Amino acid sequence: MKKLSFISFIFALQVALVACGTENEPTSTSTPEVTDATTSEETEAPETAEIHIEGLADHYHTGDQVELTASLSENVDYDHWHWYTKVGEQEEWEAAPGQEGQTYSGEATTDGLHIKATLYDNDHEVFAESDPVSIEIDDHHGHDDESKQIYQGYFEDDQVEDRELSDWEGDWQSVYPYLENGTLDEVFEHKARHGDMTAEEYKDYYTVGYETDVERIVIDNGHVSFYTNGEEASGDYEYDGYEILTYEKGNRGVRFIYKLADAAESDDLPQYIQFSDHIIFPSESHHYHLYWGDDRTELLNEVTHWPTYYPSEYDGDDIVRDLLAH
Repeated sequence: MKKLSFISFIFALQVALVACGTENEPTSTSTPEVTDATTSEETEAPETAEIHIEGLADHYHTGDQVELTASLSENVDYDHWHWYTKVGEQEEWEAAPGQEGQTYSGEATTDGLHIKATLYDNDHEVFAESDPVSIEIDDHHGHDDESKQIYQGYFEDDQVEDRELSDWEGDWQSVYPYLENGTLDEVFEHKARHGDMTAEEYKDYYTVGYETDVERIVIDNGHVSFYTNGEEASGDYEYDGYEILTYEKGNRGVRFIYKLADAAESDDLPQYIQFSDHIIFPSESHHYHLYWGDDRTELLNEVTHWPTYYPSEYDGDDIVRDLLAH
């Protein structure tokens, strides 16, 4: 018992000595609290850069030049670009030969061709990638010899068929403002290089043809709205047959005619409208020449003044591209 008491005394003494030593040590500095700004788990990762492809046209014609530019949403030092393409539902993307810059340049040959741009970092890892864009080729009047002949005005009478007003349904804009502001000068210069008049003479010719104060026309389910200086005049029109015209050069054209359903509906509306778009049977129109007035026969004699309309969503570049193709 005495031995056990002695051991207990020694243990108690050691504990007391340790406690005394601890009281004389300096107090340790507490660890600083980590703020939200320095907590890596809570810090928002920087947004991934985005690539937007610019320059895509609403549509192309076979052989048109496709010019695209990849625009990056933030400034970086990387300049290692690749463009990739695939056709339709093809699974694998293929590197476009020679397309290793920020711009893509090629010829429109495949309808539905998908194109995307990819930017790589210095380790050849993908830094950013664009959403794909698609090339739409629409030759409007066809690309075969027969379609070309019809467009030029050479066809047989029995090829002509009646057409519904729905062939011209949509929201349309006059091309005349684009002639006035100089956008179409490129077209006239092109015609001068391949035709028998100067660019100025072509511009004068088309000025007479395009001139109009009806800047917009909307056609919807037989209802036609004319906009002049922002003012609207609307009425319903019904089919009144077609007329085949023969021109001085020997080629021909077809006027598809519609008359105002209610002749007394409005003094602001023409009694007749006549469409000419180089198409001679039912088909969706992509641009047209329009003649309007109150005398059906007299309108058929008008061959120098043909206000021309394109879809309102087209910009100047789209219209120039279309005119150059024809």
